[in-house]
Amino acid sequence: MTERVSVRPVTVPEFRAAKARAERLVVVTAYDFPSAQLADAAEVDAILVGDSLGTVVQGHANTIPVTLGQMAYHTEMVARATRRALVIADLPFGSYQESSRQAVRSAIRLLKAGAAAVKIEGGARMAATLAALVRADIPVMGHVGLTPQSVHQMGGFKVQRAQETILADAQAVTDAGAFALVIEGVPATIGQAVTAAIPVPTIGIGAGPDCDGQVLVWHDLLGLFDAFRPKFVKQYANLGDLTREALQQFRDEVREGRFPGPEHSFK
Repeated sequence: MTERVSVRPVTVPEFRAAKARAERLVVVTAYDFPSAQLADAAEVDAILVGDSLGTVVQGHANTIPVTLGQMAYHTEMVARATRRALVIADLPFGSYQESSRQAVRSAIRLLKAGAAAVKIEGGARMAATLAALVRADIPVMGHVGLTPQSVHQMGGFKVQRAQETILADAQAVTDAGAFALVIEGVPATIGQAVTAAIPVPTIGIGAGPDCDGQVLVWHDLLGLFDAFRPKFVKQYANLGDLTREALQQFRDEVREGRFPGPEHSFK
């Protein structure tokens, strides 16, 4: 009988305290059991069940169509696979904008699905909502700068350069009780300024090297999504080509009668 090794999970307080220890935080998105299992085995600090699944999994042009039910479904799969990493789930568009009460109900659903925390987009305008979630004992990660759910308001996925506004948003979110903050799509100087200004960890995605940690989308860093590649993405492997080659080899062997062979058949 194989003994299961005990793994100490990353907690919200530990994640927040990493900034004081000057420890860089590693975050990656995942949307299903095998992906989360691999990410957890790689000892990342947090797995974000991002509404980015709308583009890289569902094939939409943006994240707007993703529903709360879909987020709960994917969160359940990720949570089942994860033993160490902190699981954070995105509140999708339409699940928290109406009222703080709606936001709390939506967040509770994701926590019941297995998340340890939720993430919401928006700065000062969402501070009251974020504070209501924190009062309900729900850990919240903020998200400022380029906020994908505001794609229509922003006129597309554009780098955000209004430093004073972004700094004010970051401060408002922090004051409301966020335990960490994603900064997306801003010049490196703004990422650096925000990181220096607030006491909680900043997690950059296209925000330069001076943030307290970094996050990338699973399909981007592994070469599994080629519809577009933002400048801030580094591709660490090209699994898209490897997968395509494997499927082509399977196709050829089936058509030529080389698979299955005797070693794949029952006697």
